[in-house]
This record gives sequence, C-alpha cells and structure tokens, in this order.
Amino acid sequence: MPGGPKLRSSVKGSLFRVVLVEPEIPQNTGSIGRTCVATESPLHLIEPLGFSLEERRVRRAGLDYWSSLELHRHQSIEEYFDRHPGRFHLLTSRSETSYLDAAFQAGDALIFGKESVGLPETLVEKFPERSCSIPMPGPVRSLNLSNSVAIVLYEALRQLRALDTPVLR
Repeated sequence: MPGGPKLRSSVKGSLFRVVLVEPEIPQNTGSIGRTCVATESPLHLIEPLGFSLEERRVRRAGLDYWSSLELHRHQSIEEYFDRHPGRFHLLTSRSETSYLDAAFQAGDALIFGKESVGLPETLVEKFPERSCSIPMPGPVRSLNLSNSVAIVLYEALRQLRALDTPVLR
C-alpha cells in the first residue's frame, strides 16, 4: 500500500446520518460502514437485517475501519423517526426528483431501502416531497446500494462545501 500523506477534508464532525432500512447483503453494509467512517457519518440500521453483524463478510468489507464506525440499530423505521425527528431524504428509484436537485442541510438523514425492493412504498407515498433518485441513462433497474450511498453522501457533502479546502495529512 502506498505510504505518505492522504488528501483530507478540513471539515471535521458528522454532517449526515446514513440510514439503511432492512439491509440484506452483508458486504454492502460493510462497504457502507467504511464510507461512513471515511465521511464521519453515523450509520443507522433498521431491523430486521438480512444477516448478522458478527458475520466475517460484514467486517471484511469494512476492513479494519469497522471498530471506528458510529453504529446505531433500531427495531423499526418508526423507532428511528421517534429518536431522530429531523430532516431526511428518501432515496428511491421511484422518484421523479433527482438527488442533484435536493437541497441537503447539515444534520439531514439519507435513508436507503433494502437491496431487493428498496424503501417501503408506503413510506415513499407518505413523503413524496422528501424522495429523490439517482438518474441513470442505462437500462439497469438500480445501482448497488453501497455505490448509491457513496454517490448521494458525497454530493451532500459537496453541497455543504465540506470537501473544500482539502489538506494533506
């Protein structure tokens, strides 16, 4: 692995919460955990999970960063909303609004659904104004969950200028 300093953001502290509703694939959750550590974003997991967090596949995908992850578990999306009543964005393939048109603010939650079916339709129907999608010109139905989280989280950070004034450390 190459040594030497790495390009780092000068902004410190969590700006966004990443919420996964009923994730099914341990490697995706592990990779998302690593992205959360890289961006200092807490990860909230909504039960039921399609795997055990003790599985090696989760930790392998998160590499040695898993122990640095701020991880929270909730029994339901309702429990999550009760504990965190702030602003949120629902990421779904069923929205006509692009994530590029969303106005992200510090403290927002970025909520993603499970790999097989996405977010519950009732949730998206209840909050259509909070829903957005990643536009895709190709024929695929959706992107990998880990890729989607990274795309949206880094756009949200970009909008807040949290990636400006990088420093080598």
